[in-house]
Amino acid sequence: MNASLAVGALAVAAAVLLAGCSSSSSPSATSASSAPASASQYPMTVAASNGKVTIKAKPDRIISLSATATEDLYAVGAGSQVVAVDSDSDYPASAPRTSLSGLSPNLEAIAKYRPDLVIASQNTSGLVSSLTKLGVPVLIESAAANLDDAYAQIGQIGQATGHDAQAQQTVTTMKSQIASDVKQAGSSHKDLTYYWELNANPYYSATSQTFIGQIVGLFGLKNIADAADKASDGGYPELSQEFIVSARPRIIFLADNQVADGGQTPAVVAKRPGWSVVPAVEDREIIGLLNDDIASRWGPRLPQLVAQIAQAVKEAGT
Repeated sequence: MNASLAVGALAVAAAVLLAGCSSSSSPSATSASSAPASASQYPMTVAASNGKVTIKAKPDRIISLSATATEDLYAVGAGSQVVAVDSDSDYPASAPRTSLSGLSPNLEAIAKYRPDLVIASQNTSGLVSSLTKLGVPVLIESAAANLDDAYAQIGQIGQATGHDAQAQQTVTTMKSQIASDVKQAGSSHKDLTYYWELNANPYYSATSQTFIGQIVGLFGLKNIADAADKASDGGYPELSQEFIVSARPRIIFLADNQVADGGQTPAVVAKRPGWSVVPAVEDREIIGLLNDDIASRWGPRLPQLVAQIAQAVKEAGT
């Protein structure tokens, strides 16, 4: 997750951003991507975040250094072509997980897998130039700024790997599922305020300009973090406990719900001193996300996150 964050927010947001949260100030994942052809033809040139990249033949030894890209690869049917993924790529379980890192890539370790395509979310430590010298094309698929970017990125990965049709079907299914949930829950809930918690002690949140803020924005909710946003925060402001309590959010979403991410369960939040007056606490509208990773990535499992948000909105609105 490669959002442009303030120094103060970087340390706490790093774990979240590693997997995939993004501010809209981040480079768009595939806003300049070429439209997928009806069928992959090689050699082909695609326009990723690192510019135009030529892929000479259908890749059969792919390395993914991005947890989201790994999910995309398997969703479009390119899983059998993947020979290695980074240490953060924990889904699907069948992915060949290694100690490779997208944050601090080891060129020698990557080269040992003899890749014919590498996909990463950021160009760290000269990754692109180093691998290009070895004749290995690299696609930098930056964190998506919005849903359209996420869809375009899946399409581009499908195109690059020879799976256009399945990529487009994946996108079509995602759009249908998301549209259905938004329709059922409603898209105009300005009376419902919410707080999205990335981290506690200190408290960090995500504003409406971030990728996740736009996802929640599909339902028309009002984000309390917007009032505390500063340009230097990159969309991820630090909030005081007093600010959160006084904002009186009606729904609280916990992206730090899992043990590995802080273990801030609904029960833990309800016991925080002074939080008993918060409507979300009073009405038990504290939502521990079923999977924090899905909330910090921009891949094919997004409909699961949207469905959980939709359920919370329906319950809070009754």
